[in-house]
Amino acid sequence: SEWEQVYLLLYCNHINLVVYHMSQDISIPFHINKEHIMNVNRYRKMTSVAAGRKKPDLVLKNGRVINVFTDKIETCDIAICDGMITGTGSFEGTKEIDLEGKYVSPGFFDAHLHMESTLVTPAELIRNVISWGTTSFIEDPHEAANVKGSAGIDYLLSPPAHVPATVFVMLPSCVPSLEFENNGCIFGPEDMKKYVDNPRILGLGEVMDYPSVISGSKNMMKKICMFSDMVIDGHAPDLSDSDLDAYMISGVATDHEATTFEYALKEVSRGMHVHIREGSAAKNLDVIVNGIVENRIPTDNFSFCTDDKHIEEIKNEGHISYSVKRAIQLGIEPVAAIKMATINTARCYGLRHLGAIAPGYQADLVIFNNFEEFVISDVYHLGKNIKDFEWSSPSLSSNNPLKNTVDISNIFKSSFSMPMDDSKKAVINLMDNQITTLRSDEYLPQRNGFFIPESIFNKIAIIERHKNTGLIGMGVVKGFGISGGAIASSVSHDSHNISVIGDNNSDMLIAVLELQKEMGGFTIVSCGRVIKTLPLPVMGLMSEAPFDEVNETLKEMISIAHSMGVSRSIDPFITLSFISLPVIPEIRITPKGMFDVRQMKFI
Repeated sequence: SEWEQVYLLLYCNHINLVVYHMSQDISIPFHINKEHIMNVNRYRKMTSVAAGRKKPDLVLKNGRVINVFTDKIETCDIAICDGMITGTGSFEGTKEIDLEGKYVSPGFFDAHLHMESTLVTPAELIRNVISWGTTSFIEDPHEAANVKGSAGIDYLLSPPAHVPATVFVMLPSCVPSLEFENNGCIFGPEDMKKYVDNPRILGLGEVMDYPSVISGSKNMMKKICMFSDMVIDGHAPDLSDSDLDAYMISGVATDHEATTFEYALKEVSRGMHVHIREGSAAKNLDVIVNGIVENRIPTDNFSFCTDDKHIEEIKNEGHISYSVKRAIQLGIEPVAAIKMATINTARCYGLRHLGAIAPGYQADLVIFNNFEEFVISDVYHLGKNIKDFEWSSPSLSSNNPLKNTVDISNIFKSSFSMPMDDSKKAVINLMDNQITTLRSDEYLPQRNGFFIPESIFNKIAIIERHKNTGLIGMGVVKGFGISGGAIASSVSHDSHNISVIGDNNSDMLIAVLELQKEMGGFTIVSCGRVIKTLPLPVMGLMSEAPFDEVNETLKEMISIAHSMGVSRSIDPFITLSFISLPVIPEIRITPKGMFDVRQMKFI
């Protein structure tokens, strides 16, 4: 075409029209997602449908449509063309489906998660999660980045071509989580530059190194300034008023670490957007939602996230759908609960083409029977029922570097010996249904100058696994309760070294050697033999096996762990995976030893 002007119609946020002459050099001051670029023909087709001159591709008729703008539920039809909603009202379409009065919600968001932590590949996770209504994911791949740097991030950026879902990425901000950590790779400001203009990068991932933010660390400020015009996710557990103020001045906009209503209110009252987390180890929804209901706090600045939720729980109770259902049970108005899973998150991240059922919005829809049972019958992504999607889950070759990430040697039974004197020692105390811990100082059982672990005081070791440095941090845990064996994991946030906990050195050694052989995973050892192993060969974090297979293995292993005395109020593998994360209070352990998070120093 020999037009004097080129019309570039963008569907980035709402429908925006940018007109420019070819001779001009114009830079568009926002990120362009090619999936949402509209050519003239597509725009004309959609406007013809919206104006009633042509029939929509699809009309969903007689739905009880949730309007997140008016807080009303309206019985009407939904017209869809080319994956977008062109109108709500009364329509005739090329294809029509009668919803028979079922409720229709916008597709749900998981506002913050680490796909790697679900133990399966991103495509396999989405294949099983999307039936629960989660059509948009805001992923922070800092687990993969800590193991393999840019290669890990690129792996997590690849899913959208193979899945019926929208996956956005927050660029990891703290790799490693703290400067002294022994992780696999460093991912700094220079490494970030090539990702800034990627249309699926929404901003900077959770800033866990809050001491560096508060102190104004030069390296941290470089990262924050690089993303000053984008969203910056926070990680601010239990900060004082003054520290939280200093943290927020940097531009941090969200947090998912509130474990009490009082702390969530402190954040929201300062303008922060709080993601209410309901994962496997950290279950914060009930206490925060109860506070919202009792104090009649507006819910506009609240969203839902899972952060880290294991596949067994997703299979049993749902994903973000569980958070919506539970919030309603606790007294949140149904439409408000839907908004917390949809439009609130979309607005937080500037995604104005998602989160609502209205003209110009992506046709991501959740169909369900009622608010009480909340049984989801159908899910649509870009106007297509996900039941019709043909799934594929490409596997990595066996020699791919992402499958060779456990590098340890020269480890023996004596490596786990822990010298002990008669003074009190710091102990990590686990808390039910939380990833936070408490410190106590206690006299510990010993013999001949060495700590003797038992069912009350278990021994824990963290072994550096990326560069074969030989570092092994030793400590004591109370509240885990394993007896007659050991459990080990290569999933160990965020540096993902090997963590092993047990009541004897022999079984601890066997467990570590088993993970070395499998290049990562979970394992349980008792009486000198391996009882069960779940291999996680992709970066020591993920399995390429089907969701159901991984789920059954994990379920069996959790049952075995509980039969060996592990407290039934904790998930043994999630708990073990967080015990080495030195940015969550109160006490942790790393390959360099026990660490006091409050004091930010080794014990």
